[in-house]
Amino acid sequence: MHQRRQVACFRNDLEGQEMVFSRPANFIVAWEPNEFEAALHAVEAARRAGKWLAGYISYEAGYLLDPALIGALPSDRRAPLLCFGVFDGLDNESLRAGRLDDEKTNAFLAHPRATWSRERYASAFERVHRHLREGDCYQANLTFPVDADWGGDPLSLFAALSERQPVRYGAFIDLDGPIVLSRSPELFFGVTRDRWIETLPMKGTAPRGRTPEEDEALRTFLRSDPKNQAENRMIVDLLRNDISRISEVGTLHVPELFRVETYPTVHQMVSLVRARLLQGLTFRDILAALFPCGSITGAPKISAMKILRQLEETPRDVYCGAIGWMAPDGAMRFNVAIRTISLFPDGQAVFNVGGGVVFDSTAEGEYDECLLKGRFATGERPAST
Repeated sequence: MHQRRQVACFRNDLEGQEMVFSRPANFIVAWEPNEFEAALHAVEAARRAGKWLAGYISYEAGYLLDPALIGALPSDRRAPLLCFGVFDGLDNESLRAGRLDDEKTNAFLAHPRATWSRERYASAFERVHRHLREGDCYQANLTFPVDADWGGDPLSLFAALSERQPVRYGAFIDLDGPIVLSRSPELFFGVTRDRWIETLPMKGTAPRGRTPEEDEALRTFLRSDPKNQAENRMIVDLLRNDISRISEVGTLHVPELFRVETYPTVHQMVSLVRARLLQGLTFRDILAALFPCGSITGAPKISAMKILRQLEETPRDVYCGAIGWMAPDGAMRFNVAIRTISLFPDGQAVFNVGGGVVFDSTAEGEYDECLLKGRFATGERPAST
């Protein structure tokens, strides 16, 4: 049985930055719906009392933030709806980057297996497409789980994943519920102490090329492809609408549109939305406006979430939620928990893969893109059942 480290680590591999929290003064955890609001209140009270908080909010917490979704909350969840440690401050000495690298012992993550066959995915895809044709939504981010086996030291796995695919918003959380290894390249939102909020919606994917010339051609294609631009713009518009509910009039703008970032296995299209928040907002106010991130639901958000709840069958748990930290001065940063692995005590690892389905998507192309995204975990495409 793994000994709990009681630690939350956030790492920007690309810039060599790390924030570590350890030895929490206490935990704020909500497993059940009737605990959720009290937990959010406790988070806000702790922050206003001068504490730091670090942890995660599971995707299904979004069902409790909108009255239209409360009845859809699944009961077979395997992670808390909300899990935060309360800390006096940073503790970077307890978990230096070098020590992570020293712990590569017998850790392994192996045998990734897609739980949906190509045929099962095609069936769910067709139902999404019917909703698109009937106008119920105009994008839906269909996902499914991948199972794998794990063993050894979870921190060693995190170090190995950091080497394989550096990202800006990596996180290692060992507090309550599953141990979480997040290799997310996507910022959900960051807030500065003077209330500026930024979000970086990531939507639009292309594979890496086999040669430098092919790689550059794929990158150029992604940057100018109308389908990928349309997907990205839909989410930019959704997030602009979400942020407008909690920001000062006249401050909302989009400084960057359709930038392409390159990672070891994929090219990704990213945009930037920025605004200044209203004064006096609580963490719950921000979540109620933004959570979950539109890039992993679809649009319109509520309609897409209802449709996906019927099709996906199993909870997403930490995947597609948000992992991050809050400072006493109001600064905070949360990722979108994509490329995120949950480790369970029985040796099972679970991570989901998915993508945005729009009207001109194809089941074959979307399924292949899902398997491509799944390579982040082990370096190989998950086996299709």
